[in-house]
Amino acid sequence: MANEEIRVRGTVQGVGFRPTVYRLAKAYGLCGDVCNDGEGVLIRVSGSEEALTEFVARLQTECPPLAKINELTRTPYKGEFNFNNFVISSSVNSAIKTEVVPDAATCPECQQEIFDPFSRFYRYPFTNCTHCGPRLSIIRAIPYDRCNTSMSAFVMCPECGKEYHDVENRRFHAQPVACYTCGPTAWLERADGKSVTASMFSMLDDVDAVCSLLQKGEIVAIKGLGGIHLACDATQETVVQKLRQRKKRYHKPLALMARDIEIIEQYCIVNAKEKELLTSSAAPIVLLQVTGKKVVAPSVASGQNILGFMLPYTPLHHLILRRMNRPIVLTSGNLADEPQCIDNDEAREKLGKIADYLLFHNREIINRVDDSVVRVIGDKVQTIRRARGYAPTPISLPPGFHKIPQILAMGSELKNTFCLLREGEAILSQHLGDLENAAAFNTYQETLNLYLNLFEHKPEVIAIDKHPEYLSSKFGKELAETNQIKIHHIQHHHAHIAACMAENGIPLDSPPVLGIALDGLGYGDDSTLWGGEFLLADYRKFKRLATFKPVAMLGGEQAIYQPWRNTYTQLVAANLWDDCEQKYTDLEIVQFLKNKPLKLLNQLIDKGINSPLASSVGRLFDAVAAAIGIYRDECSYEGQAAIAMEAIVDVSSLNNDKETLIYPFSFSFSDSIYCIDPRPMWQALLDDLQQQIPQSVIAAKFHKGLANAIVEMVKHLSQENLINQIALTGGVFQNCILLDQVTKGLQALGIKVLTHSLVPANDGGLSLGQAVITAAQLIHEC
Repeated sequence: MANEEIRVRGTVQGVGFRPTVYRLAKAYGLCGDVCNDGEGVLIRVSGSEEALTEFVARLQTECPPLAKINELTRTPYKGEFNFNNFVISSSVNSAIKTEVVPDAATCPECQQEIFDPFSRFYRYPFTNCTHCGPRLSIIRAIPYDRCNTSMSAFVMCPECGKEYHDVENRRFHAQPVACYTCGPTAWLERADGKSVTASMFSMLDDVDAVCSLLQKGEIVAIKGLGGIHLACDATQETVVQKLRQRKKRYHKPLALMARDIEIIEQYCIVNAKEKELLTSSAAPIVLLQVTGKKVVAPSVASGQNILGFMLPYTPLHHLILRRMNRPIVLTSGNLADEPQCIDNDEAREKLGKIADYLLFHNREIINRVDDSVVRVIGDKVQTIRRARGYAPTPISLPPGFHKIPQILAMGSELKNTFCLLREGEAILSQHLGDLENAAAFNTYQETLNLYLNLFEHKPEVIAIDKHPEYLSSKFGKELAETNQIKIHHIQHHHAHIAACMAENGIPLDSPPVLGIALDGLGYGDDSTLWGGEFLLADYRKFKRLATFKPVAMLGGEQAIYQPWRNTYTQLVAANLWDDCEQKYTDLEIVQFLKNKPLKLLNQLIDKGINSPLASSVGRLFDAVAAAIGIYRDECSYEGQAAIAMEAIVDVSSLNNDKETLIYPFSFSFSDSIYCIDPRPMWQALLDDLQQQIPQSVIAAKFHKGLANAIVEMVKHLSQENLINQIALTGGVFQNCILLDQVTKGLQALGIKVLTHSLVPANDGGLSLGQAVITAAQLIHEC
């Protein structure tokens, strides 16, 4: 007989792991115990060598659905062994090295119970088990025990207690377990304060009443898992428009939820990979191509050929949609750009003038968690927003990063996440939004404080973006000064590239990759704004090999929301404005620009007044979109014009290999750096406009031309540098067409292409890059 201590690290708490250990130990006649502690799960066990070996093997193959074993170690147990049976022991408080589990969508067994009239969970909106339900959204501290969650307010009834303590039951130690007798309750309120009566509509209960309200064209605020949403019938244009006006979200696409896959397939094409994502425990919003069979209200996603769908992921949502045979809008419960409401009183105040009714419950949401957004490109998942269902699952770091100090990376200004680095893994926060909004910045600080406490993380170094005005960077400096912590300033695009390298498992000591980082803008090492960069980079340092021609951002931030400004500065920089006034004077874009105060604008450009130079490919997309009449005058969010232009691309032109269907770019070399100049592209585009070539064809020619220019630049750089791998990163590479065209072009050269999947290519992944660069620099210093 052998006595062993088996240490299991990973996602092993709150997921039914201990019952699995118990069941297998009993099956092999082993003695000992299993418990949760700060490092994960600890097993002390006694039995024959053969039984122990088979026990460990089955433990890894029969892992519960939500569990993930990152590390399992076996050592001889030297202490006293006083067990004559196998038991589950109480949790042990110790240094925290375990994981917090993401919230998980309702499992099939719980779904069946809420619709079974003979089940005690029939129509109970908060049904859950060890395989599903709230986790991150309700947790205050580790270990993940009921007393450390918002479920501590609800004392289990005898029946729930019996299931909770029954090791053979699916709800064994399911911390949020509850029922009608002892658990949270949901209720409906009118926004005008008047009472809700059963006579108003036929209903089984308040949750069922929400379906009737949605069908009637009402807007309902629904408190869910990680926040409160605003819902309405997605097929009624009048109510969707009303929601947009009240919410002040005038153009951004709205998320949709449908009862089942069959309903989604009436509106969108759903392939096997997309179906797998929709039905997964993460249950993200999946961006899908529309079919044209049935259409939602035009205002749901104006000017786009994709819709963002998700399936119900809580019993509450399943019950609401039981009788709903069409999609609903389910968008975050907030005014535009503010954080999602999570508190009942806050919702009454802020959403009372948006929603007609409010469906509340009394289970406190501790952590605000937005819905995740993903897209399938080819056969690979691209994460657009990493939040519910994915965060805060740690990302394992590549070889070389296992012995590192604790690091805190503060992230970016927009689409912010922060990152905690420790012992070979990165813990990224959920998506926290744009910090320029005061409420979002407050949420950022609160969430950071919670994570630091939750994971007992005491950073020795703080990493920040080099941009001096980023609120995340300023806050990082404050923390560093207050706590006397060393600070590292990380260049924006280097961080993008390092994040892509890290999630693709590139070891610390690997030779440099060529990173191509295309985005809106980031602060460059020369104190100008970069956004179209070719950097030869490893984790510690980089060399800027090439860029796009810098062009003034006329009016600074105004250029993001008024695309015509970019068109004008591009034409001026290309020395084509005189031609526009003479040869192309009848063009709509030229007439539009001539009505602007050009004399004043030229002075701003010439004197550099609020018109910083930027090599931004994001602004180049805006400029082309405005030139062909897409959101020329104004956008309500960054990238709106570019996204709309991608949606209209003519597929036949895209798939045609004729050189006449590819816009040309030129190349130059000065000051030890190559430069891509779009001047020839603009000349050809103006000619096409004059010949009245359709928007869709021009859009295709631009995408193909840009991709071709990027690939040609790589050919140039490959002659002077050893390039075996290329990382494609930055928000511009969320454009599926550009990503596909560039990837294929590079692969044809025999170069391995690295792209994002686990973290967003946009600034949502920036904190991971900041963290690994800092770690690499610290290791090098040692």
